[in-house]
Amino acid sequence: MVAIYYRQHGQVQKASSIEVLDKIDAIQLVWVDLNNPEPYEKKRVEAKIGVGLQDLEDAEEIEFSSRYHELSNMVVINSSFLVESEGEGAGYENETVSFIAKNNTLISYRDADIKSFGETVKRFKINPASFVDGYSFLISLFESRIDYDADILEDLSQQITNISRNITLDDNLSEDILQEMTILQENCMTIRGNIIDNQRVISALLRSDYIPDALNSKLRVLIRDISSLLDYTNFAFERLEFLQNSFLGRVDLQQNRIIKIFTVVTVIFMPPTLIASVYGMNFRVMPELEWGYGYAFAIGLMVLSSAFTLFLFKKKNWL
Repeated sequence: MVAIYYRQHGQVQKASSIEVLDKIDAIQLVWVDLNNPEPYEKKRVEAKIGVGLQDLEDAEEIEFSSRYHELSNMVVINSSFLVESEGEGAGYENETVSFIAKNNTLISYRDADIKSFGETVKRFKINPASFVDGYSFLISLFESRIDYDADILEDLSQQITNISRNITLDDNLSEDILQEMTILQENCMTIRGNIIDNQRVISALLRSDYIPDALNSKLRVLIRDISSLLDYTNFAFERLEFLQNSFLGRVDLQQNRIIKIFTVVTVIFMPPTLIASVYGMNFRVMPELEWGYGYAFAIGLMVLSSAFTLFLFKKKNWL
C-alpha cells in the first residue's frame, strides 16, 4: 500500500495511487509512505526520488551508524516502532521502519501497520497547514510514537497495580501470577529498549543541520518527554522486582505455615506413639497386661499427653 502526500496549489494533498507520481514533479512530493508495497511500487518511488531504499532486514542492524547517518543531501534513519504482538499472553515487539529525508521530502518504508502512522494521518487531516514539508511529518510521527509509548506504559502500570492487589488479597497464590510478572518484565525491557532507540534518533536529529530551525523546539520537547518515559520504565521495573520479591516471600510464608502444621501434628502425636510403643513390647513380665483397667489407662495416658503437648504449644504462642 502506498500513500503519497504532495504539494499542489499551495496545499498538501493525499493520494493513494502510485500513478500520481507520473503527474507531479519530485519537488512537489512531501511524504511517500510505503506500507508493505509491491516490488514495482518500491521501484517507481526509488526512480522518482533518485534514491535506493534499504531492505528492512538490513535496516535492523543494531549499530547506531546503520540506524542513523547523514549523506551529502539526505538523512537516513532506521528506527523501531512498538506494535502489539499476537498470541496468548502477547506483549509488544519492535517493527523496523526505514526513513529517508531528502530535499524536504520524506520516504518511509515499513512492513506492518503501525499506530503512530495512523495518528499522524489524523493530525494531518485536522490541521494540514502545520505540515509544510517531509520533516514536519517525520517529527509528527515521533510525537505520535512517544504518545503511544506513554499509553503503553500507563497500561503496563495498571497491570502491575492489578497484580499487586492480587498478591495482597489472594491467599492462594499461583504460578500464573509469577508468569504474568515475568511477561510484564519482558514487556518493560522491550519498551525501554524502544524508547532508548527513539532517544538516540531524536538526539541525532537535534544536532542535524538538515532539520529546520523551527522544528528544534519540538525536538527538545521530545527529548524531555523521552527522559520522563525512561524514568517511568525504571520505576515500573523496580515495582515488578518488588512485587516478585513480595510474591516469593508470601510463598515462603505459606510453605512455612504448612511445615509448621506438619511439625505440630508430629510433635503432638509423639508422646502417644511412645506410650503405644511401650505397651506394644512383648515381654513376659508386664504388670499392666493382667490389669482390668490397663487398656483405658493407656488410652487416657495418650490423650493426656497429647493434650498437655497442645497446651504447652498454646502457652508458648507457637500456634
